[in-house]
Amino acid sequence: MKIIAFITFLLLSLHAKDSDKIIRVGTVPVPHAQILEVIEPILEKEGYELVISEIDDKILNYALEDGQIDANFYQHEPYLLEFNKQEKTHLVKTIATHLEPMAIYSKKVKNISELPDGAVISIPNDPVNESRALLLLQEAGVIKLDDKNVLKTDFDIISNPKNITIKTMQAAILPRSIDDVSASIISTSYAMAAGLNPKKDGIFIENKNSPYVNIIAVKDGTQDSAKIKALDKALLSDEVRNFIIKQYNGTVIPAF
Repeated sequence: MKIIAFITFLLLSLHAKDSDKIIRVGTVPVPHAQILEVIEPILEKEGYELVISEIDDKILNYALEDGQIDANFYQHEPYLLEFNKQEKTHLVKTIATHLEPMAIYSKKVKNISELPDGAVISIPNDPVNESRALLLLQEAGVIKLDDKNVLKTDFDIISNPKNITIKTMQAAILPRSIDDVSASIISTSYAMAAGLNPKKDGIFIENKNSPYVNIIAVKDGTQDSAKIKALDKALLSDEVRNFIIKQYNGTVIPAF
């Protein structure tokens, strides 16, 4: 398997290898690239070469919209829908693969109930995951949110008995913020990359019935192509399901 790491649009070089038998998937390292590695031999038996490109997550959807990759694998559907709305892109979900439960981490307290008055909590700064993090705080009983807006911000907090302060920042740097805040809410992919385990290290973890299931996204109009159908079928295989269950021990949950 050929794994190519990019942080800019150097994927242009892959156009020279463009073929109906080459499937170019943009992704992030953990757990997505690891899951994709499982399906390489499955696709090879079907006559396809899988090219896994680890790309900065800030440009994955732009790379897909521009046709530099055939699919990407790193986001949930609420994020994709909001991205399309904001950026006027034309990306669609094909399948749901797995859930990465968001969790609250802290080096200051062992239990969510121990958060002190005036606690500072860092959360993702993109609108969808900011909302997801605030809903998790509500689920944990830390705050109460107004129901009127679908996407929540700190302006929707209507009850804050511990007078917490919300600090938004890029998702990728949240693990590094833990030393400087009372708690941090981190998506599992970034937590795992930083050596954190949501089940073991989290002081509160998202319910497994969360709607934020990770998906395969493609450019609208390509979802019925043979190679995308092959990609989807491979990702929904027993091999992938068994790998997720065994490898991640509940920190990543199959959605099929």
